[in-house]
Amino acid sequence: MKPHVICLMITSPDGSLHPSRWTKSPDGERSDWTALYEKIHAQHAGNAWMVGRVTMAEMSKAEAHPPAGAVEVQRPHHFARPGASSFAIALDPGGKLHFQGDELFGDHIVVLLGPDVPDRHLAELAGDGVSYIVSDTKEMDLGAMLALLAQELGITRILLEGGASVNGSMLAAGLVDEISLVIAPALEGRVNSDRVIAFGEEGLAGKVELSLMSCDVLDHGAIHVRYAVKAPR
Repeated sequence: MKPHVICLMITSPDGSLHPSRWTKSPDGERSDWTALYEKIHAQHAGNAWMVGRVTMAEMSKAEAHPPAGAVEVQRPHHFARPGASSFAIALDPGGKLHFQGDELFGDHIVVLLGPDVPDRHLAELAGDGVSYIVSDTKEMDLGAMLALLAQELGITRILLEGGASVNGSMLAAGLVDEISLVIAPALEGRVNSDRVIAFGEEGLAGKVELSLMSCDVLDHGAIHVRYAVKAPR
């Protein structure tokens, strides 16, 4: 059984992914809205959070450091700390992420990888104490990977926090149970700017349906909207 997945994002009314590009508001500042987002993150009580490669690279900031000499690694998965209480999950099909240890913000790192990732990269991850799952199919079966995380690591509730393409792919695959948005009183308005959710040229029409769960007014002019994600009827 897969974990419960909540797509949690902070956005503007025009769907912008980048608070640094937003207009100002007399009701509050970016730091106020970010603090609200972090509070709601804690209220959702997930034991894991998940992001894509680009977002994780901005946080890890590590360079490649492959091991010297011959390596022997475990496939299709390696769980370095099965007893950890919280997890940071990265979706990295091409094996481009690097880390300086096995944690980010106190959460044990788990990387979901594509089938063609070389053994030397797996050895680097294992050497840093990082857990990983390698897909055994060309098209990554994220549902099976999430189910394995639940089975082996006890992950029951994941906060999916971007970027846009990861959010869109997870929604299209039917793996998201809820969308939770903190909407700030600001705008970006740039043409072709990143949105909080994106799924190629075809979009998500016909793939999901949303049903309102709640809408709460927050401080600093922000609101919190929650939608249940349902399969199309």
